[in-house]
Amino acid sequence: MKYAVVIPARYQSSRFPGKPLIDLCGKTMIQHVWERCCTAVDAELVYIATDSEKIEEVCIGFGAKVLMTSPNCMTGTDRLAEANKKLNADFIINVQGDEPLVRPDDICKVIEAYKKEPGRVVNAMCKICSEEEFRSFTVPKVVVSKTNKLLYMSRSPIPISKNGEFFSAYKQVCIYAFSKEHLNFFAQHQQKTTIEQIEDIEILRLLENDISVQMVEVESSTVAVDVPDDVQSVLSLMNCNITSG
Repeated sequence: MKYAVVIPARYQSSRFPGKPLIDLCGKTMIQHVWERCCTAVDAELVYIATDSEKIEEVCIGFGAKVLMTSPNCMTGTDRLAEANKKLNADFIINVQGDEPLVRPDDICKVIEAYKKEPGRVVNAMCKICSEEEFRSFTVPKVVVSKTNKLLYMSRSPIPISKNGEFFSAYKQVCIYAFSKEHLNFFAQHQQKTTIEQIEDIEILRLLENDISVQMVEVESSTVAVDVPDDVQSVLSLMNCNITSG
């Protein structure tokens, strides 16, 4: 099966404009993500999909392959669907461009899970270790069946007791595997579904259309840069005192 790892990156993020190009320890965030993907698979299989000429120029500068896409893509998965019209891969691994600490082993685990049962949508998850993370509305929480099929994903704290207590929960790790057919589904459904629109979680477009998602547990999470306040947390984990630029 022909596949590629594609990192969607847009400059005009609503919560943090320009975030793929912020400086983290002397490198842009998008370069950190790309380098970690190149540790997981051959660099020839790794692409960055963007609609920004600024991002394109920086990425070419550090040696990445870049696919230019439309500025009208609603989500990263929509951007992947457009990118795969050029790549024509059997499946695509989506690694979010705001995960500078993404673990190469986790990327490999999602690839292996997909290859065992091709044609599924696969997404990673890990246990939530703190109540602060559980209560955060920037963290998508995951609820699964006994066989780790996704039941629901929400920015709200779930599952939660009737007294509002946190016991145990999982969160999404933004590594996905999509078949060509599922990417074509995104390309053919250019409007966000009702719950997807409310939660701002694109994987819900599949659930709302009765398409199952297989979740795969990975050992530990990373810190995504969703808003500017997340930058210092990432720098601390990198043991770096350089501020973002």
